[in-house]
This record gives sequence, C-alpha cells and structure tokens, in this order.
Amino acid sequence: MTDEIADKIQKTDAEWKQMLTPEQYRVTRQKGTERAFTGEYHDSKEPGIYQCVCCGNDLFTSDTKYSSGTGWPSFWAPISKTSVELVEDRTLFMRRTEVVCANCGAHLGHVFGDGPEPTGERYCMNSVSLKLVDPKN
Repeated sequence: MTDEIADKIQKTDAEWKQMLTPEQYRVTRQKGTERAFTGEYHDSKEPGIYQCVCCGNDLFTSDTKYSSGTGWPSFWAPISKTSVELVEDRTLFMRRTEVVCANCGAHLGHVFGDGPEPTGERYCMNSVSLKLVDPKN
C-alpha cells in the first residue's frame, strides 16, 4: 500500500479489451454499472484488500466495507486519499460524484453523502471493477 501513485497507467482500448472480460471492460472503461445484487462482492464479508481489477492499485479494505442495502459493495473510505480520484458526473440528468482509480482511471462507481460515521460517505462500487486479495500475500 502506498500513498502516492507514480505515472498513470495508459493502455489502448485494444489492450484493455484483451486483458479484461467484456463486463469488466464495459464497467471500468466505458463507465457502465453492474445490476444491483449481482456482483461478487456486494454481500462479501471476506477480509482483505480490494484492488482495481485493471491495474492492481489498492483501493479499499474490508475494514471499511459495510452493508448499505443498495446491492453494491459499499465502503465508508478509500484505503488512502490518493488511491482514488473524484470526478463530477452529470450523466443521466443527475449530479453525482464518480469514483475512478487514481492509477489507471478505471470507473469504479460513485460516492454519496449518506454513509455511516466516521466519514458519512458511501463509496458505492461495482464488484466487477474490484478484486479482493489476501493482505498477507
């Protein structure tokens, strides 16, 4: 886990398509959303670190994961302030804050101000943009 991201990872669409499943590509590179309650991690209670499926950047820990009832994995804080970037999102006639991987720009989900303490934030992520790894490895 590092607090700083060096140079951002940049790949062509063809390179991303080669390394990702079609669903991972649709969500992470085309800003899609998986259906609620269908993702691998929406109800997971396994300990570990959630990394970006595209580049392996550490994003969230299971210690900050909670059950929001929304059908997507939710966290009250990222692993560090530099692991994700927040971007204004005005699509679908709404004003939201998109969460992207600071290392490769992958779309992860959105953050909302209705989460639990201590932050009051709900990082509502797509399971398909994440991979859970054992922190001991």
